[in-house]
Amino acid sequence: MRERLFAAVLAATLAAPAGVVPADSISAGAAASDDPVVLLARAARYVRRYVDRAQSIVARERVTLQPLARDLMPSDRARRLEYELRVEWAPGDDGGPAAQILRTLLRVDGRPPRPGDEPGCMDPKAVSPEPLAMFLPEKHQDYAFEFAGTERVDGRTAAMLDFRSVTRGPVETTWKDECVTIEVPGRSTGRVWLDEQTGEVLRLDERLRGLVDVPVPPEQQRFGGSPHLIIERSDTSIRYRRVTFTDPPETILMPRLVESLTVIRHSGVPQLRVRQEFTDYRRFVTSGRIVQGGQ
Repeated sequence: MRERLFAAVLAATLAAPAGVVPADSISAGAAASDDPVVLLARAARYVRRYVDRAQSIVARERVTLQPLARDLMPSDRARRLEYELRVEWAPGDDGGPAAQILRTLLRVDGRPPRPGDEPGCMDPKAVSPEPLAMFLPEKHQDYAFEFAGTERVDGRTAAMLDFRSVTRGPVETTWKDECVTIEVPGRSTGRVWLDEQTGEVLRLDERLRGLVDVPVPPEQQRFGGSPHLIIERSDTSIRYRRVTFTDPPETILMPRLVESLTVIRHSGVPQLRVRQEFTDYRRFVTSGRIVQGGQ
C-alpha cells in the first residue's frame, strides 16, 4: 500500500485566531472615515491593546478537522480536539515583539490525550502567529489596502478594507516523516470588517491568490506519487463577538469562530475543512489555566 503524504498550508497571515480589546478602550467619539490610512491607524491601536490584554485571558478552543470528498462532502471520520489557548508577546524575527498563540492539548475525540496523539499532521500548531498582527504599523508595508464601503456586522456599522500582499516571500516547507507544513507568504488577498469609529476587528477573511506549486524532495516522494503538491485553495474566515467579564466588569471583543478550507492536490487529505470554536473565556491576574471538569 502506497504511503500517503499529508500537507498543512499556512497562508500569509492567518495561521490561528485570537483577539481581545476592551470595547471602551478606544474613543467611541472618533469620526467615521473612508480613508484607509485613518482606519489602519485605528486598527493598529486596537491590535496593540488587545494583545496586551489577551495575556490575562485563557479560552477553550474546540477544533473539528473534517476530510472532504471532491464534492466537498464529508469523506471520513472527523478528528475532534480541545485546547487551552492563550496569547503572549515573544521576540520577532526582526528583533521587535511579535504576538503568538500558545495551545495546550486537553482532549482528543472526547478523551484525555495519550502518547502519540499530538500532533497530527493537520492539527493546529502548539505555537502559531497571531493573525491580526498584520494590522500593526510595522506590517503595513507588506500589504495594499483599499476602502470597499460599509456594511452591518452583528448590528454594528463596519468599514470594509480589501487587502492583498505586496511582499512575496519564497515558499517554505518543513518535513517530518510523511507530514509537511507549507508556508506561502505574500500570496494572500482578503477583506477585513472594522468598526469604523473604534477600529475593532469584527471579521477577517483571507484566501490564497492563485495556485502554488510545491516540489516534493526526492527523499520524500512515494512510489507512484506525484513529485509536486498543488495548493489550489486556502480560505479562512474569523468572526468575533463580545464577551462580558466581572471583577472588574468589562466587555471585551473575542474570537467566536474560525472556518477554513484547504484543497491540496496529491496530498493524503486533498480537501480539508477545519472549524475552530472558542468558549469558556476566563481572566486571571498572574497566571491561570483551564481545569478539566471545572465550571
